[in-house]
This record gives sequence, C-alpha cells and structure tokens, in this order.
Amino acid sequence: MKRVQLSLLVVLGAAIAVTYYFWTKPLERQLPEGIVSGNGRIEAVEIDIATKTPGRIEEIRVDEGDFVEPGAMLARMDTEVLEAEAREAEAQLNEAKSSLDAARSGVEMRLSLKASFEAVVAQREAELNLATKKFHRAERLLSGKTISREDFDTEQAGYYGARAALSAAQANVSASDAAIATGKADVIKAEASIKASEAKIERIRAELKDSVLKSPREGRVQYRVAQPGEVLAAGGKVLNMIDVNDVFMTFFLPTAAVGRLTIGTEARVVLDAAPQYVIPAKVTYVADVAQFTPKSVETREEREKLTFRVKVTIEQEILHRYVKRVKTGLPGMAYVRVDESLPWPDWLKVHMPQ
Repeated sequence: MKRVQLSLLVVLGAAIAVTYYFWTKPLERQLPEGIVSGNGRIEAVEIDIATKTPGRIEEIRVDEGDFVEPGAMLARMDTEVLEAEAREAEAQLNEAKSSLDAARSGVEMRLSLKASFEAVVAQREAELNLATKKFHRAERLLSGKTISREDFDTEQAGYYGARAALSAAQANVSASDAAIATGKADVIKAEASIKASEAKIERIRAELKDSVLKSPREGRVQYRVAQPGEVLAAGGKVLNMIDVNDVFMTFFLPTAAVGRLTIGTEARVVLDAAPQYVIPAKVTYVADVAQFTPKSVETREEREKLTFRVKVTIEQEILHRYVKRVKTGLPGMAYVRVDESLPWPDWLKVHMPQ
C-alpha cells in the first residue's frame, strides 16, 4: 500500500512538473514561422567607480544593492595633502602678484628716469652746440692772432668737455633702456608665475573635485571593491555599479534568421524567474561577423551552425517604471519578430506586473 501511494505521489509530481514546464516555457516549435528565439541572460552596462589620483579612501556612503541617482556622492577620498598644496599654491600666487606689482613699479620708475636722462641729453646737446661754435670761433681768432693761446685752450677744453658730457648723458639713456627691458622681462616673468600658480590652483581644485566620487548616472551598486582606509593607486576601483537604464540580453541566431533582422525590430523577453511576464524590447545590435554557436547552447546540431550575436534592449520607459526590479544575470528567452506583418501570439503579448 505504501509503495502504491509513493508511486502515485511520484507520478503526480512528475505531471505537475511537466505541466508547469509546458505552461511557463513555450517550446520553440510552437513559434510561428516569422518569430525566432534564443536563450540568454539579462545584462546591463557596468560602470567602475574608480579614483583618478592615488590616495586613501576617507569614506564610502553607499552599500551593495543601493540605488543611486545621477550626481549622488558615493565615496570621498582623503584630501589633506591636496588642501595643503592648495594653500601653498595660494601663497605662491600672492607672492607672484606682489612681484608683478614691484616689477611694474620698477618699469615706471625706469621710464621716468629715462625721461630725465633724455632731458639731460637735450641740455648737453645744446651745450655742445654752443661749445662747438665757440671753439670754431676761437680757431679763426687764433689764426688771426686776435686771441691768446690760453683763451683758445679754454674754448677747446669747453668743447671737449661738452662732447664728453653728451656722451655720458646718452650712456645714461642707453642704460635706462637696458634697465627698462630688464624690468619688462621681470613683469613677464611675474605674469607667467601668476598664470602658473593659477593653473596649479585650478589643477588642485579639479583633483579636490575628483576626490568626491559621484554617480555618473542612475544605477545600482553591485560591489564594494575597496573599503574606507585603503590606499589606492590612480584608477583604483572603489565601487562597481550597473546602469539600470541600459539593460539588454544577448543571444545567438542562425544566419537565415539574422538576414531578416533590422535594427529596431520588435522583440520580447521572457525570464525564467518570471515566466508569466512578457517584457517588450527592440533589437539594438547585430554582429557583422558570424561565429560558431557558443557552448552555452547545448545541442550538438546547434553548436555546428554558424550564428550571429544579437542584442535586444529593454525599453527605457519600462526600466524607469520597474527600476527597483531590474536584476542582472537572470536567464531567459528572447523572441524576435522577423516578419513584422505577423501578429504576436497571445502568450508573447506584452504583459507586465501591476
């Protein structure tokens, strides 16, 4: 009696399992000729949240599984060294500005000094002109023996003295030009120092900004790769997250089916974990090179065929509505309608949870 009851239970269990299988997993042979299918897993674009510069992690504000909005603060690096560098750069900037003011004042002073030297040159030129006339007159008078040799020597000395005074005044002007050129070079150097200090400050501010790791888009945190207190190199991963607005499934189709596909072709996704729901999608990628069907396709016959990788992407409106339910790695089936004139079977019409 017990054996009979056990046999009945086994048969009943097997019947229930078979019924559930056929109810939840429509077989490919049930598909109309214009619809093709392939198995795959739900995937999403993964984003690594990493450091731009080396440093120590100060804090991480999210945990695995958290949903984050674009721009949300995820983690923060220690910025003590950067803040000290910023103060140093500010001091260098102030010093450069003071040097610029001093250099400009020096140029103005040298320009004024040059103007005074040029006035002296004009005066010395006038004096030389007068001394030249007196000297030439003395030469004529000496040849006529109208003046004494002593008076002639006096006029001659005045002439040579005036020439020397003019040369000295002109030398002062030349020296002023050189000093002005040096002052202008100091101005350029100070201006360059200011620009260098400002650039350094901008760089430090950018690094301080980059020390706050923010979410680039709406998504869900998958892993905490590092922990607070760890020291990471540049590019060190802190978190891994997925973009919940870019969810897709990749699968493989034979050449005959791919030849009828176009980008934007309607598709449906049915997950093993929720076979009662039919998710709308569209074909967004078709490989341009064929390959042998991967080992995940079990039958020998299918492994021997050349196939193309196809990607269907779930519509964003659906993703926004069910963002909390988006999970990657779930296996399922993708169905593609290669004949757009063919209506979807009732069991592949869109059906989403309320």
